[in-house]
Amino acid sequence: MTQRVLTGITTTGTLHLGNYVGALRPAIVASRAPGVESFFFMADYHALIKCDEPDRIEASRLQIAATWIAAGLDTDRAVFYRQSDIPEIPELTWLLTCVTSKGQMNRAHAYKGAVDANLAAGEDPDAGITMGLYSYPILMAADILMFNAHRVPVGKDQVQHIEMARDVAQRFNHLFGQGREFFVLPEAEVEAEMELLPGLDGRKMSKSYDNVIPLFEGGAKALREAIARIVTDSKLPGEPKDPDSSHLVSIFDAFATPEQRAAFRAELRAGLAWGEAKQRLFDQIDSQIGPMRARYEELMAHPERIEEILQRGATKARAIAAPLLAELRHAVGLRPFQALQAKATPVVKAKSALPLFKQYREADGKFYFKLTAADGSLLLQSQAFEQGREAGQWVARLKKDGAAALATAPVQRAEGLAEAELLAALAALQADAA
Repeated sequence: MTQRVLTGITTTGTLHLGNYVGALRPAIVASRAPGVESFFFMADYHALIKCDEPDRIEASRLQIAATWIAAGLDTDRAVFYRQSDIPEIPELTWLLTCVTSKGQMNRAHAYKGAVDANLAAGEDPDAGITMGLYSYPILMAADILMFNAHRVPVGKDQVQHIEMARDVAQRFNHLFGQGREFFVLPEAEVEAEMELLPGLDGRKMSKSYDNVIPLFEGGAKALREAIARIVTDSKLPGEPKDPDSSHLVSIFDAFATPEQRAAFRAELRAGLAWGEAKQRLFDQIDSQIGPMRARYEELMAHPERIEEILQRGATKARAIAAPLLAELRHAVGLRPFQALQAKATPVVKAKSALPLFKQYREADGKFYFKLTAADGSLLLQSQAFEQGREAGQWVARLKKDGAAALATAPVQRAEGLAEAELLAALAALQADAA
């Protein structure tokens, strides 16, 4: 079975060496694997949430597109596009917004973090918070579900958004599917390496720490100057150095073979001067980045070539998105009018919204399920399972046997939940299954 993998990057700045090692390089390598269909996009709608500088967004879109291509992304094999070139995405965002509870959005980390910061500063809780920030997880869900991605590589801070996308997909399928699963349930793929490359001062490489090493911007000169600023200890030339306590060595490792790593460590223990070590690091990185940088500079000089590549990518993406959106529009009732004589108006018996079981996989690799009420509030939360099949079997038992299965089920009830409310929810599911 072909696996779809989707990767997006927000267009509000330029990329540094940590972005390359942690995100670009592994994503490009993974895109070449057999049985993988890769989608790479520039999240320029997301950029509008964070940035109100049009020139900065315009420049960033061009730079990031050129970086992906120069770094080796095969745009004939992968689907490479700008988010804003796919009009189906904002329309899907609205369809998903209409089935997403406000309570779920209230629990989003980014929104809660902004509210906490406002309260700590003595401000109104929602001061400066836009609907873009508040609804960000729904737009992210649309990015993923529009192409029914199976896997989404993310950092740990984004795992919650993948879980939200799964919840929204399940709810839409439940309300409008009538036996059809419009959306697959995506899995978060947390890359441990995304957090490993240290910056100039040993902390995680980040523009917020002002400790980054540029990838392409500024050329070889900027790369050399950044490496010269890497903090090292005060040991003199000829004195043995401890490679295991040096973040310079960690950066070297990200661009070296096992044999090169061993040789570099041996030289440091033998007294290699830090200045010479930094020159070795520059040579090691530039031997790999240099050819990409030349390609990047060529692309930046001819933006029309990048535009042509992106338009081809958008055409491929819309060939997938447009038919799915047409089905979704029909499912929710946005259909062409027909003559009344040709189609009788159906009499639809109202059906109360039911509680919903949701199965998912967490960043720890284990499987869980939970039961939520029709309004999205939590009723039951399961323990961790090693296999998804075990979680599915318990869900099936609770649906079939209701309260009778509850006594032995490996679950925890929501705090403050009334017994009657839980039993009523299970009874409703039993009746529906029957």
